[in-house]
Amino acid sequence: MTPQTPAGEGDLFEGDPAMLPAQGRDHDVPPTFRAAPSDFERIPPQDRDAEQAVLGGMQLSRDAITEIVEILKGHEFYKPAHEMIYRAIVDLYGKGEPVDPITLGEELTKRGEITKIGGVLYLHTLVQSVPTAANASYYAVIVRKKWKLREAVQAGTEVASMGYAQDADPAEVIEASAARLLALQATFDTGKDPAGWDASMEELVEGWEDDQAAGENPGLPMPWEDLQAMLCTVPGHLVILAGRPGMGKSVALLDIMRHLAVVHGRPAAFVSLEMARRQIMNRLIAAEAEIPQQDIRKRSLAPDQWARYDKVRGRIAAAPLRLVVPPGGITVPQIGSALRRWQIDDRLPHALAIDYLQIIKPDGRGRGGNRTNEVDAIARGLKELALEFDIPVFVAAQLSRQTTGRESKVPQLSDLRESGEIEQAADAVILLHREDYYEPESERAGEIDMIAAKNREGNTGIVTAGFRGRFSKIEPMGQAY
Repeated sequence: MTPQTPAGEGDLFEGDPAMLPAQGRDHDVPPTFRAAPSDFERIPPQDRDAEQAVLGGMQLSRDAITEIVEILKGHEFYKPAHEMIYRAIVDLYGKGEPVDPITLGEELTKRGEITKIGGVLYLHTLVQSVPTAANASYYAVIVRKKWKLREAVQAGTEVASMGYAQDADPAEVIEASAARLLALQATFDTGKDPAGWDASMEELVEGWEDDQAAGENPGLPMPWEDLQAMLCTVPGHLVILAGRPGMGKSVALLDIMRHLAVVHGRPAAFVSLEMARRQIMNRLIAAEAEIPQQDIRKRSLAPDQWARYDKVRGRIAAAPLRLVVPPGGITVPQIGSALRRWQIDDRLPHALAIDYLQIIKPDGRGRGGNRTNEVDAIARGLKELALEFDIPVFVAAQLSRQTTGRESKVPQLSDLRESGEIEQAADAVILLHREDYYEPESERAGEIDMIAAKNREGNTGIVTAGFRGRFSKIEPMGQAY
């Protein structure tokens, strides 16, 4: 790809000194680009150099991207072209693709925005303008501060306009001004005193009473009513479904998301790190149409099976379910970036499932490269995602081989592989156990125990369901103890 020269009339580059190459800035800026006298107009608070350093640093370091996406959402940039570049970087990062002037230029070209930002040449200029990528998060804080000041100026202008209205009522002006400023403060904070430093017990009691008055809260709909009643899963929860390989973790996770999206029509997302999308679709259709997976895999459906498929096709196709298969794996920050994009577009799912925890890629935050520390960091990160985006997150996890060496094969919390933090971070841990996994001739063949070994919101216990492996489906049996 050859570097592009600044675009012509009508784009964001023209007349914008921030879009000029380095040699065309500051004292070299032609007179037509220079700021007008202060008595002619006031330039909104901004820091062009900090914005450029942020975008340059993000092209140089994936670690810088990880830090910056926690500080900036994109709208904080003063230059529209800078916001376009930022969003393209975040999208590439979220897909696990490399970020550099070449890949970024291709992405912006696909979007039809490359001329609006000044061409590929400007992307190279951004990289060259960075003193060091290590300070990128510091520059991001500066960009956010300038955005806050611009918002404050805008709010002040609106308040002043209210006061200058000749027929304005003073009391109404003061009330409206206060409301505008409080609304501004809310946009800067994560919420009103989210940590509860100043919350009185009276406020908390009233909040509790309001929740109770809102009516019964059955929690997130699940295919198994007994387990749903036991867990009462709500936004912010991290639920771990753990078992040995082949025990039914993926089946259970997909069942939960399928039930939520297909049966209840609520948005859900299933992220698989070990199956192709075709395999997931095979399982989904097998479960919904009750067609053996083997027949689907062989593409040898009988007429009656096609008829069963035709009955469910419409509701499967209309289901707000996303099946995500990240090429090359994914990290927790990348999952967060994808959720943030969905949130910006008002497409955040009501629940997220990830299959499975131990093969999520570490992002370097586990100290010393120790595997236990890496898994600890992944588990904590997933809980933070559930809280940040206010959705329940369901995650499959492997159990260690020590279960197979005991006389009793029933799993325990201590069997969670490679990390004690998984148990600590989770709001609920469900251990999956099938006797016929170890003894095919067991009298309990076809049954699966979902053992609620940890449950912050209620009782622990066991829910027994029917495991129909050939249909990739777990059916309720109405047994709980």
